[in-house]
Amino acid sequence: MPETFDLQRTLKAVLGGQKDAFLAVVRVYGPSLRTFLGTQLFHLDELDDMAQEVFIAAYHSLPNFKRTEDFGAWLRGIARHKLLNYYQRTARRRQTLELFRKDASVIVESDLEEAAARTTETHLQVLLGCINKLPDRMRKVVRGWLDGEKAAALVDELKLSLANIYQIQHRASQALRECLKKELAHAE
Repeated sequence: MPETFDLQRTLKAVLGGQKDAFLAVVRVYGPSLRTFLGTQLFHLDELDDMAQEVFIAAYHSLPNFKRTEDFGAWLRGIARHKLLNYYQRTARRRQTLELFRKDASVIVESDLEEAAARTTETHLQVLLGCINKLPDRMRKVVRGWLDGEKAAALVDELKLSLANIYQIQHRASQALRECLKKELAHAE
């Protein structure tokens, strides 16, 4: 029969230098902590990372834990603090990314307009011809890309990993660039 978990004895062992004893705390309090975090986060990978951060912080702060307090509530307090920091970081990241997008669009807008003005019907016909010369998988990836389809949507259709789809996109870009240079040089 498994031994009953005794929080006070386990904490005493951890504070006494038996670091591995903290694994019992993680086993016992992990499911409820993950449930609490799961109500606050959207992605499973974020949940795992956050739970790990909370347990690491708890381990380091263990000498400050008052033994008369509710350990689960103490863990949730650490989790709330970690969540607040996470939300602040991600909000700043989103704001920075949005500013970058606005700045980048201003910078490249004139270049895009100039490139569009230089693009002729011949260029488009050459591009379509180059696309048709691509191998079947590569052509499907490019067509999905041109249709605005996300790479992740092609994973099931082509039965490839997302990394493979991105690699095919990269290779297709290179092949199209080379084909366009070659075909447009012949057209001029």
